[in-house]
Amino acid sequence: MRRNATISLLSVGHACVDIYQGAVAALIPFFVADRHYGYAVASGIVLAASLLSSVAQPVFGALTDRWPMPWLLPVSTLLSGTGIALSGLSGSYRLTLVFVAISGIGVAAYHPESARVARLVSQGSHGAMSWFSLGGNIGFALAPIAVSVAIGHGSLSRTPVLVLPALVGAALCVPVVRILGRFRTDAADTAPVTGADDMTSFVKLSLAVVFRSIVFTGLSTFISLYAQQRTHGSTVAGTVALFLLFLGGAVGSVLGGSLANRYDRVRVSRWSYLASIVAVAGVLYAPGPALFVFVALTSAGLYVPFSLQVTLGQDYLPTRVGTAGGVTLGLTVSIGGLISPLLGRLADSTSLQTALTPLIAMPALSWLLFRTLPEPTAPGLRPAAPARQEA
Repeated sequence: MRRNATISLLSVGHACVDIYQGAVAALIPFFVADRHYGYAVASGIVLAASLLSSVAQPVFGALTDRWPMPWLLPVSTLLSGTGIALSGLSGSYRLTLVFVAISGIGVAAYHPESARVARLVSQGSHGAMSWFSLGGNIGFALAPIAVSVAIGHGSLSRTPVLVLPALVGAALCVPVVRILGRFRTDAADTAPVTGADDMTSFVKLSLAVVFRSIVFTGLSTFISLYAQQRTHGSTVAGTVALFLLFLGGAVGSVLGGSLANRYDRVRVSRWSYLASIVAVAGVLYAPGPALFVFVALTSAGLYVPFSLQVTLGQDYLPTRVGTAGGVTLGLTVSIGGLISPLLGRLADSTSLQTALTPLIAMPALSWLLFRTLPEPTAPGLRPAAPARQEA
């Protein structure tokens, strides 16, 4: 298998899917402006994308542990894009929630199988997994730009244009499926041969990722509106803040993979969460343009551990890598969206700054949990059948 080429295809495909995770937050200011939603009502859209995704993610993870399903990659990519493309066509709040939820199911179906395939292709390499995660972070970063370009100063009726990344991503998944088809895809080829599940450490890791998800999803939902408030109504400032929040993740993911090759993953993650406490506080209380600097630092700090947590989860659960990938890469990310309506309700009754202040505590809780985690030894993978020689 040509590992680098396949990882590159998976990374770009991951970007195309995660555009739609980022697009939900990027669409919030447009829903507020176009339909005059309050904070709590608008954050309900984020909840819709997260709720079904949270339920479906472990189900798809368990299924991919039992039956490899690479065909899910193009199908789930198309589903993710179709939901977002349809979300702006109806003025009905309920239909908007339904379409965003459909997109969330597509995202839920994509991540466990893509994490399993990426682990198989990368053979457990931290660097390769960081590049795979980088694709998703780039997708997040491109989301506010894609939404802004598609809608601009027009109406939400232009959201069908947003289906284009899904078409590209689905096309890129096809050669990956074909490459995997040249290998035996039964459980004996993909399951680790050594290592026992460490469920206690996996639960602690999952809780740490949940706290990370709460702060990241809370900021991504409201940072655009918050930046507009701080800059007296500038929509450009909101787009820039959201772009920086997502773009810093690209830097953080690559940096995390590099640091993990010198230090262990648990130690690097602890450092990152400790730095994130200060960065989140700076986002909320630093004066003037320093807001944007701290947004970028927050993003990098929260994303350095991102790909490391995926491989840690798979090493803690070596017999269920699909489930581990679904939880660390998808489920716990989606759970963060469940908190957004609570933040929105608090913001409606107080202020946006007051509502976001509790987020400072979230990376501190992740740091405390990582202090209790061991660095596992990555289990070996059974070698796949040799690739067919091509002329």
